[in-house]
Amino acid sequence: MSEIDKATVAKIARLSRIKIDEEKQAALAGELNNILGWIEQLEEVDTDGIEPMASVVDTKLKWRTDVITDGDKQESVLKNAPKAEYGFFAVPKVIE
Repeated sequence: MSEIDKATVAKIARLSRIKIDEEKQAALAGELNNILGWIEQLEEVDTDGIEPMASVVDTKLKWRTDVITDGDKQESVLKNAPKAEYGFFAVPKVIE
Protein backbone atom coordinates (compact mmCIF):
# COMPACT_ATOMS: atom_id res chain seq x y z
CA MET A 1 0.00 0.00 0.00
CA SER A 2 1.30 3.43 -0.84
CA GLU A 3 1.27 5.75 2.14
CA ILE A 4 -0.28 9.17 1.83
CA ASP A 5 1.82 11.89 3.43
CA LYS A 6 1.25 15.56 4.20
CA ALA A 7 2.60 16.62 0.80
CA THR A 8 0.09 14.40 -0.99
CA VAL A 9 -2.75 15.76 1.15
CA ALA A 10 -1.63 19.31 0.32
CA LYS A 11 -1.57 18.47 -3.40
CA ILE A 12 -5.05 16.88 -3.28
CA ALA A 13 -6.37 19.92 -1.39
CA ARG A 14 -4.86 22.31 -3.93
CA LEU A 15 -6.26 20.35 -6.89
CA SER A 16 -9.72 20.21 -5.35
CA ARG A 17 -9.57 23.88 -4.31
CA ILE A 18 -10.05 23.05 -0.60
CA LYS A 19 -8.16 24.94 2.07
CA ILE A 20 -6.73 22.58 4.71
CA ASP A 21 -4.65 24.02 7.52
CA GLU A 22 -1.15 22.61 7.77
CA GLU A 23 -1.71 21.28 11.30
CA LYS A 24 -4.72 19.25 10.07
CA GLN A 25 -2.90 17.71 7.11
CA ALA A 26 -1.18 15.01 9.18
CA ALA A 27 -4.46 13.88 10.75
CA LEU A 28 -6.15 13.86 7.34
CA ALA A 29 -3.29 11.80 5.90
CA GLY A 30 -3.86 9.20 8.62
CA GLU A 31 -7.59 9.07 7.85
CA LEU A 32 -6.95 8.67 4.13
CA ASN A 33 -4.46 5.86 4.85
CA ASN A 34 -7.13 4.10 6.97
CA ILE A 35 -9.60 4.39 4.09
CA LEU A 36 -7.08 2.92 1.67
CA GLY A 37 -6.51 0.09 4.15
CA TRP A 38 -10.22 -0.72 4.10
CA ILE A 39 -10.18 -0.71 0.31
CA GLU A 40 -7.28 -3.15 0.29
CA GLN A 41 -9.20 -5.44 2.64
CA LEU A 42 -12.18 -5.35 0.25
CA GLU A 43 -9.90 -6.26 -2.67
CA GLU A 44 -8.89 -9.45 -0.82
CA VAL A 45 -12.48 -10.77 -0.76
CA ASP A 46 -13.07 -13.54 -3.31
CA THR A 47 -16.07 -12.49 -5.42
CA ASP A 48 -15.68 -15.04 -8.23
CA GLY A 49 -19.02 -16.53 -9.21
CA ILE A 50 -21.08 -13.95 -7.34
CA GLU A 51 -23.65 -12.09 -9.39
CA PRO A 52 -23.72 -8.28 -9.08
CA MET A 53 -26.60 -6.96 -6.99
CA ALA A 54 -28.46 -3.68 -6.89
CA SER A 55 -29.53 -4.35 -3.31
CA VAL A 56 -28.70 -6.83 -0.58
CA VAL A 57 -32.42 -7.42 -0.05
CA ASP A 58 -34.29 -9.23 -2.80
CA THR A 59 -37.34 -7.05 -3.32
CA LYS A 60 -39.91 -6.76 -6.05
CA LEU A 61 -41.78 -3.57 -6.86
CA LYS A 62 -45.53 -3.61 -6.47
CA TRP A 63 -47.20 -2.84 -9.77
CA ARG A 64 -50.36 -0.81 -9.98
CA THR A 65 -52.65 -0.18 -12.88
CA ASP A 66 -51.83 2.92 -14.88
CA VAL A 67 -55.03 4.93 -14.81
CA ILE A 68 -55.29 8.52 -15.98
CA THR A 69 -57.22 10.73 -13.57
CA ASP A 70 -57.40 14.43 -12.87
CA GLY A 71 -56.45 13.80 -9.25
CA ASP A 72 -59.76 15.13 -7.99
CA LYS A 73 -57.91 17.56 -5.69
CA GLN A 74 -58.67 20.91 -7.31
CA GLU A 75 -60.80 22.26 -4.46
CA SER A 76 -58.34 21.27 -1.72
CA VAL A 77 -55.37 22.71 -3.65
CA LEU A 78 -57.11 25.99 -4.46
CA LYS A 79 -58.29 26.32 -0.87
CA ASN A 80 -54.70 27.33 0.04
CA ALA A 81 -54.41 29.91 -2.76
CA PRO A 82 -54.57 33.61 -1.84
CA LYS A 83 -56.83 34.13 -4.87
CA ALA A 84 -58.39 31.69 -7.33
CA GLU A 85 -60.46 32.32 -10.46
CA TYR A 86 -62.14 29.86 -12.82
CA GLY A 87 -60.52 26.89 -11.05
CA PHE A 88 -56.95 28.22 -11.38
CA PHE A 89 -54.50 30.23 -9.26
CA ALA A 90 -54.90 33.95 -9.90
CA VAL A 91 -51.64 35.89 -9.96
CA PRO A 92 -50.95 39.56 -10.52
CA LYS A 93 -49.95 40.70 -13.98
CA VAL A 94 -46.16 41.14 -14.17
CA ILE A 95 -45.73 42.29 -17.79
CA GLU A 96 -47.03 45.71 -18.75
